[in-house]
Formats: sequence, C-alpha cells, structure tokens
Amino acid sequence: MDEPTILLTNDDGIESAGLRAVYDGLDAVGDVTVVAPADDQSAVGRAISHEVSVREHELGYVVEGTPTDCVVAGLEALVPETDLVVAGCNRGANLGAYVLGRSGTVSAAVEATFFEVPAIAVSMYIPVRDDTAFADIEADGDSYAEAVRATSYLADHAFEAGVFEQCDYLNVNAPVAEWGPAELEVTQPSRVYEMGAVRDGDAVTLHDRIWERMAEGDIPDPEGSDRRAVVDGKVSVSPLTAPHTTEHHESLDALAETYDPAAGP
Repeated sequence: MDEPTILLTNDDGIESAGLRAVYDGLDAVGDVTVVAPADDQSAVGRAISHEVSVREHELGYVVEGTPTDCVVAGLEALVPETDLVVAGCNRGANLGAYVLGRSGTVSAAVEATFFEVPAIAVSMYIPVRDDTAFADIEADGDSYAEAVRATSYLADHAFEAGVFEQCDYLNVNAPVAEWGPAELEVTQPSRVYEMGAVRDGDAVTLHDRIWERMAEGDIPDPEGSDRRAVVDGKVSVSPLTAPHTTEHHESLDALAETYDPAAGP
C-alpha cells in the first residue's frame, strides 16, 4: 500500500495531548485527518447520535458527538477514502475483556470494522490507586512516546504483513514513556474481573478494584494477558475481531424445537 489515508479520532476530545502526540507520529506514516469529539466522551461505549454538528479544525474536523459519531461521520461524509482508523491515544489504559465495550476509544475502532476499515485503538496506562483520583492525573505529550512509537510502527507495517487479514482491529496499550523503552507483546484481553459495589444509604458506589492492584504490581492476570504485559512495562497488542462471534449450540436448538408460541407466559 502507498501512503495510507488515516482517520484519527479519540474519546478524550480534540484538544487532548494524547491525540496530538499520535497525530504527530502518524504524520510520518500517512495522510492524517482528525475527526474527533469536541469534548471528553470517555466511557460512552458505542453511543451514537441522530445528528451532529461539525466544524473545521486545523487538524481536520470537530464533531459535537461521540467517538462512534466521529467514525460514522468521518467514513461516510468527511474522509470517505480512509484506509485506516486510529483511535487515541487515550489517557488511561483500556485493558481487560470487560472494558472493551465501555471504552469510547475501543468502540471507535469497533465501529470502523463494520465499514470493513481496519483500525487501531491505542491507550496509555497511567498508574493510579483510585478511579476518582484519575481525573486529576495529567500527562504531557512526551509521556505518550511509547504509545506513539508502537502505533506508528503498526500503522506503517501491519498492512504489508497481512495483520488485518487475520483480525479486524488492534487494541494497543502502552506504559508511560517515563518507564523507559518498552517491548511489544501480542496478548489476549484479560478475563479477570474485579468490579465491586458498596451501598451507603441511598447511594451505591461502583469501584474497579483492579486499579489499586495494578499500581502495586500485584495482579492476578496470567502471562499473555494484556494487563500483565502493561504492568510488566511492555506494549500490549491484542488482535481482535468484531462483531461478537457466535457459535452453534445444540442445547439452544433443543429449546427452540420445544418452544410453543401458543403457550402462555
């Protein structure tokens, strides 16, 4: 492939340091156009709007909407010649199978696959001990260097290597650059799930306990998992498919055969 046309989006908003860092890195790989939300759209999943307003920006376009809105608008109306969608770099990791559907960053990559456009979602892990403190963590452009290096490398070489002939999108998670040079490891999303909830009167606080364990380096995730790789200071790359896979189930067939539509509830 000649120089690819790249649509760059994110969920942190068009003014985020992570998006700008990835833009600068990808600029040496292909023709990059940003189509990104006007403001923070973290954890919106694949939420989509009926109509969004769009305005021009020095990097491309600003969309008053979600990351999914950006991808649909970008591929259908703004940058229809796109060869590759890149989403990120997100300020904070998107690790574990249970996180994939929540993440606006990963959801943007998933949306691209329905257009049969390959995609890369990229996020940077920032060690924190509590979800509520995360909003106060700042990261400048230099902190994203390992994420940018890995993303640019994959965008430059994945097509020729045939990577997207075997997967639909890549979920990339990198440690902060301050940890030093990071190797790249092919991984699978961790299945470890540690969400909890505590009731206090009329309120219930939801909490992901894995963040504290990650900050301590004490995680239950096995070798080969995305979370283990990042905590060990590596760049995790998970090759994934979309939409969700389905399998034939004989037990469900049996239920379908005995179903009586005339019977009462």
